[in-house]
Amino acid sequence: MSTLTPGKHVLPAGPTVKGKLSRDDIMMRAGMVIIALYLLVTLAFPLYTMLSKSFSTYRFELSQYEFQVSDETGAFGGAIIDGAALNLRSAAYGDSELNTGSDGRLGVTKLFPDFSFRSPVRYQVRNSVAGGRFLVGSTLNDSIDWLELDSNTFRRVQLRPVKSTGFDNFINYFSTPALFNSIKNSLWISVLSTLITVSIAFWFAYALNRSCMRYKGFFRLVAMAPLLVPSLLPGIALVYLFGNQGMLKELLFGASIYGPIGIVIGSVFFTFPHAFLIISTALAISDSRLYEAATSLRATRWRTFWTVTIPGARYGLISAAFVVFNLVITDFGLPKVIGGQFNVLAVDIYKQVIGQQNFEMGAVVSVVLVVPAIFAFAIDRLVQSKQVALLTSRSVPFQPQVDLKFDRIFLAFCSLIALFIIGILAVCQYAALIKFWPYDLSLSLNNYQFDKMDGGGWRSYFNSIRMALFTAVVGTSIVFFGAYLVEKSNGFRTGRAIFQMIAMLPMAIPGMVLGLAYIFFFNNPANPLNPIYGTMAILVMVSVTHFYTVSHLTAVTALKQMDREFESVSASLKQPTLKLFSRVTVPVCLPSVLDISIYLFVNAMTTVSAVVFLYSPKTTLASVAVLNMDDAGDIAPAAAMGMMIFYTNAAARILHLLASKGILRRTQAWRAR
Repeated sequence: MSTLTPGKHVLPAGPTVKGKLSRDDIMMRAGMVIIALYLLVTLAFPLYTMLSKSFSTYRFELSQYEFQVSDETGAFGGAIIDGAALNLRSAAYGDSELNTGSDGRLGVTKLFPDFSFRSPVRYQVRNSVAGGRFLVGSTLNDSIDWLELDSNTFRRVQLRPVKSTGFDNFINYFSTPALFNSIKNSLWISVLSTLITVSIAFWFAYALNRSCMRYKGFFRLVAMAPLLVPSLLPGIALVYLFGNQGMLKELLFGASIYGPIGIVIGSVFFTFPHAFLIISTALAISDSRLYEAATSLRATRWRTFWTVTIPGARYGLISAAFVVFNLVITDFGLPKVIGGQFNVLAVDIYKQVIGQQNFEMGAVVSVVLVVPAIFAFAIDRLVQSKQVALLTSRSVPFQPQVDLKFDRIFLAFCSLIALFIIGILAVCQYAALIKFWPYDLSLSLNNYQFDKMDGGGWRSYFNSIRMALFTAVVGTSIVFFGAYLVEKSNGFRTGRAIFQMIAMLPMAIPGMVLGLAYIFFFNNPANPLNPIYGTMAILVMVSVTHFYTVSHLTAVTALKQMDREFESVSASLKQPTLKLFSRVTVPVCLPSVLDISIYLFVNAMTTVSAVVFLYSPKTTLASVAVLNMDDAGDIAPAAAMGMMIFYTNAAARILHLLASKGILRRTQAWRAR
C-alpha cells in the first residue's frame, strides 16, 4: 500500500495523448513512403514476378485439339483424330520438345507422317476445349469451331502451350546433370577464391597498417585499381598471358587457363580491393595497450598475433570473406570470358535466356543463385550485429615499430601483389595496341576503331558515360534523401524499420538476377512503366537499385555523426526541415555525398551483369561491348574498350579528388576551428 504525503493529492492517470504530427513530420513520412515505393517498384515487384515465373510451366497438351483429314477429293468423312490419338502420335516429339517456354510453338505436321504440302488433301483443325489456342501463321485461333485449311496452309499451323503452376521447372533443373553440376562448380570456385583472396588481402593490409615499410601510399593506390575495370578485363589479360597462344602458357605445365584456374585467378584480381578495404579498416582500429600487455607478459610475436591481432580483426575477416564469396558466386563477366566449358550459375542464366530463350528456366537458375547469395549476406549481417567497439575513449592508437627484416619482407610481398595487379592492366593495354596477336606485334591504334567492330562502336562508350552520370546524380539524390528521411524522422519506427530492410535487400541480389527480373516485370505490356523498357531510363534505374545498399549505408553512417540537436534547434526557430536539409545537413555531409556519387559512377561504368539483358541497339554500353566483342573474336578491341573504361574511371576519380578539395575547403572550414 502506497504512503501518501499529507497535504498532497494524487490525480488519477489520464489517457495517453499522442502529439499531433507537424507539417514537416508529414512531409518526411510521405517522402519516405515515396522512396520505399520506388524500391518496391524497382526491386520487390520485379523479384516477385521472376519468382512466380520460375514456378510457371508450359507444355503442349495435345488433348486440347482435334483434327480431321479429307480424302483426295477434299471430302471430310473420316474419323476425327482426337487427343488420345494425338498422344499416341506424339512420339514424333521428345518430351523436351513438349515442355517449352511461354513463347513456345509446336508444328503439327510431324503428327501426320503422310503429310505433303503439295497434296490435294485438306485438313480441319479446332480447339476441342475452351482455352485451347493455335496459330495459323501469325493469326491466333482460340475458337472451338472447325477451321478448314489446304495442305500448304496447314503446315503453318503451330500449337501454343498451356500454362500450369508447380515445381516441374525445378525438378527438371535438378534432374539435368549439366545444370545441377553448375551449383557445385559455383560453390567450390567461390570458396577457393575466397580463401585465397582473403589470405592475400589480410597480409597486404597487415603490411600497410602494422609495418614501417616504404611506399604505402603507392601500394594503397595500386590496390584500388581493380575497382575501376569490369570483371571481364582480367579474363582477357589471362588469355593473352596463358591462353593457347599466350606469352607465358608454359608456366601452366600443360594445364588450361580456360576453366577453374582462370576463373580463380581473375576472381582474386577483381575481389582483392573489396577484401583489402574491409580488412584494412579492421586492422587500423587497434589499441596499443593490448600489445604492450603482451610484451610485458613476454609473449612471442607469433602468440601475440594469434591472441591479439586475429581476435581484433575477426569481424573484418568474416565480413570480407562473405563479401568476396558473394562477388565471386554472382559474377558473370569473368567466367563468360575465360570459363570455357566450365559451367557456373551466372553463365547458365545467360545461356538459358540469350542462348535458348528459355526464360522460365533462367528464372529457376536465378532463384537457385539467389539462395547462397542471400545466405552469405544474412550471415555477414548477423556477424556484424555482434561486433563490439574495440576502440574506446581510453584507447591508445597503435604505432608500428621499425623492424628492418619484417619491413623488407612485407615490402617484397606487397611488391609482388602490386606487380600482379599492374601486370594484368599492362597486358590489357599492350594487347589493345598490337595489330594482330601473335603474328604482327607492331603497335597501332586500329583496335580503338570501335565503329568497325561488333559491340555498338564509340556510341557504346559515350552511352556508358551518360548512363554513369545519370546514375551518379539521380542515385545520390534518391539514396541520400532516403537515408536522411529514415535517420532523422521522428517516431514511425515500424515504417523506418521496413524501409531499412528494403534498403538492405539489393546487396543480396545478384545483378544478373535483377536484370532478368526487370525483363519479366517491365517488358509486360500491361505494366504502365513498359514504355521505359529498352531506354536509358531503365539502365539508370537498375544501376541505382543494384548499388543502393552500400550507398545507403554510407549516407546513414554520415548522418549518424550529426547530433539531433540540429533538428531541435531548427524546430525551435520554426525553420522548415527542407531548409535545414539544404543549408546544414548536405554541406556537413558533403564528403559522403561526393563519395556516394563517385561510387555509383564507377560501378555504373563497370557493371555487366545488371545491364546485359536490358540494353537496346540504341543504348549499348561499353562494358557490354567488351563482352560482345570478345564473343565475336575481337579480343584486342575488347581489351581496348576495357582500358577506356579504366582510364575514364581513373579520370573521374582524379576529378572527384580535385573537386572535393575545392568544395570541401569552402563547406568544411568549420572542421578546422
